[in-house]
Amino acid sequence: MSISQEALFKIALNLEDPWYIKTIDFSAEGKQLDIHVDFEPGSKFPCAKCGNPGCSVHDTIERTWRHLNFFQFKTYIHCRVPRTICEDCGVKQSKVPWARKGSGFTLLMDSLIVLMAQYMTVTAIAEMIDEHDTRIWRVLQHYVAEARSNEDFSMVKSIGVDETSRAKGHKYVSVFIDLDESRVIHVCEGKNASTIGSFKDDLEQHNGSSENIENFCCDMSPAFISGIENSFPNASITFDKFHVMKLMNEAVDKVRREEQSHNALLKRTRYIWLKNPENLTANQNKMLTPLKSIRLKTMRAYNIKLALRDFWSYEYRKSAEDYLKRWYYWATHSRLDPVIECAKMIKNHWNGVTNYIKTKIDNGILEGTNSLIQAAKDSARGFRSTKNFITIIYIRTGKLKFNLPT
Repeated sequence: MSISQEALFKIALNLEDPWYIKTIDFSAEGKQLDIHVDFEPGSKFPCAKCGNPGCSVHDTIERTWRHLNFFQFKTYIHCRVPRTICEDCGVKQSKVPWARKGSGFTLLMDSLIVLMAQYMTVTAIAEMIDEHDTRIWRVLQHYVAEARSNEDFSMVKSIGVDETSRAKGHKYVSVFIDLDESRVIHVCEGKNASTIGSFKDDLEQHNGSSENIENFCCDMSPAFISGIENSFPNASITFDKFHVMKLMNEAVDKVRREEQSHNALLKRTRYIWLKNPENLTANQNKMLTPLKSIRLKTMRAYNIKLALRDFWSYEYRKSAEDYLKRWYYWATHSRLDPVIECAKMIKNHWNGVTNYIKTKIDNGILEGTNSLIQAAKDSARGFRSTKNFITIIYIRTGKLKFNLPT
């Protein structure tokens, strides 16, 4: 049993009556396949606005869509799209089953673009399918917006928030992650208190409630703190332990730099003091050993850092606070100004630091997410707009459920 090429492509495109393949033009020289779709004379269509099923055709508009390549050949679908007359809605352009309204791509082409964007840069996709990247971004923004419109945040209770840069020296975006589900649920421009308000609005637009948020994990940014206290009255703030240890590492490094100016032994040792002992390489351990026998300010700062690290392992808040009080006394009597400054910063944020013993939440998940974001940024060598940057963050880290044709 033989089948015509028109019938074959009708099956491949999943066309149903009254649509049919009218003609197929193939150009080997132009490396292009053109499929012309039409509808049977006298056909009626549903109104695109109200769904009235028996609307007559008023006139037609010629439209073209880019389809999946046929092997190495570009493929286009051409059709005279009917405009129908509806008694209630007037003249409306009909929907076609192979493409969404306003798109220059078929649904299957849309699907391919979204799937590739989860692993490839938009520039690479544009080069592969030979289309301008602006058209690719429009597709991605449509499907991200559609997927996010169906999100349900009613069960969200624990949030991590951090900022990340769009490009070096450029604008920042704030990233909010559902710590229980390990996924980004909101991204907005900026890194001030208004970003917390933006998240609250978005949360409530997706069946969430600010009163349901029990925990926030963030750095010691005054903007984040004030925003959370004002917008999420039931939330307990836990300061991210990685951020606290980062502050301590910065203090150690300041001590090293000050001491290095009159002690050449400390040159090229920066990363030794920033690492934990178990992470040192064999060569770094070899460099550290003789330094331990010298009365170095940097060594004192380093030991204070290691002692602070032990705080996070406590199980009970009372014993943890007792330990931190002893650590604070040691740090503030160290005669090392950067260490003293760090200790006072921790004292000023005491509740948020010690809350970790109860909540055991940190932004480790968000740090991993930020690594994915930065990798996407680096591979793309920047984004032309913050909107594009936010779109790719959702695609790569939002675990969105896209309604894609297969």
